[in-house]
Amino acid sequence: MSARHFAWAICAVTVALAVATSAFAFVDDGTRLPEDEGNPDVNFLSELVFSVFFVTFAALGALLLSRRPRNPVSWILCFSPFALGVSGLAVGWYIHAFYADPGSQAPPAALIWLANWIWAPGFGLLITALLLLFPDGQLPSRRWWPAGALVGGVVGALSLGYAFEPGVMEDYPRVENPLGLGGELGEAMSFLQTLLPFLGLAAIASVAALVSRFRRSRGVERQQLTWMAAAAGLAVAAFFMNAVLDQVFGVNSFFLLPLALLGIPAAATVAILRYRLYDLGRIVNRTLVYAALTATLGATYLGLVLLIGLTLGTSDVAIAIATLAIAALFRPARARIQAVVDRRFYRRRYDAERTLEAFSAHLRDEVDLDAVGAGLRTAVHDTVQPSELTLWLRP
Repeated sequence: MSARHFAWAICAVTVALAVATSAFAFVDDGTRLPEDEGNPDVNFLSELVFSVFFVTFAALGALLLSRRPRNPVSWILCFSPFALGVSGLAVGWYIHAFYADPGSQAPPAALIWLANWIWAPGFGLLITALLLLFPDGQLPSRRWWPAGALVGGVVGALSLGYAFEPGVMEDYPRVENPLGLGGELGEAMSFLQTLLPFLGLAAIASVAALVSRFRRSRGVERQQLTWMAAAAGLAVAAFFMNAVLDQVFGVNSFFLLPLALLGIPAAATVAILRYRLYDLGRIVNRTLVYAALTATLGATYLGLVLLIGLTLGTSDVAIAIATLAIAALFRPARARIQAVVDRRFYRRRYDAERTLEAFSAHLRDEVDLDAVGAGLRTAVHDTVQPSELTLWLRP
């Protein structure tokens, strides 16, 4: 089987896993679990969001693996959603059989056993090896081999520990490990599970390697790393925003984090395939503009509704007037915010546009050819900043 067919086969299996997980969540929506269970209560909408995340993640991984099969990053991005999909299905089936509908068909022991350890390479490689090997699938340099050894050692040890732990399985306390080892080997497997904190150390080492690679990168590689840095920054911001909304305001924004996390495989796919690689600045610019525009128009709308409602004493008229006002303000507000963003964050581009506008205005009133040539040289120098500039005028 070719890498292309294998990639899309894994994607199809991941989609089937996500659909089955969502089906269990739909049937068991609202099921409450004992406090000693590590799993949260069943929420269908939340599971549906994560299922969409896994499906999209799997499609991006399959696309990348079918195009770049020799790059280890492609294999990581294809394997991770599959591994996490297996864990999701196992958890959903386990909750259904033991809590939502006791006495129904229990999940196969092989599925529970696989899910009990496959999360280690599925999640572990995603937060370590992906960063360590991005974007070309190789270490930044030979001196980073200890970081690679740490990643491989920790992920391998955790996989073995959870695969052959004795007794009941940690995440499935009602199921005993069918391949659990006894005696000294079992104690060794239990010890390997205690190495979980070293996964965080491996992740820190991988981030350090990515930073080191970025500092000495040039050209295309630097742009590739910029995409990954932007996606990682978005994921971190979403994590903290989600925590603030949940802990401070009591808002369950379950869709926010999966949406932001999806930016990591999306950025990796764009960077490795080099598809519209230099469009990141435009995307960030548009994001800043429309985020600010949404916040501004939303606040204005609420203010107008409250003010007009209190003045006229009717909410229907207030809503109608506020809607018309927002429609009228959309274009001028967007233009104003675009100018502010360009001036604040894209100063070079902003200055270049102002220079070209000034030169165009001057050109309409200038008739002297030497003056036009001098103005053109000045405008090109201020905007493009070439090392040399020669102006040839056809007789």
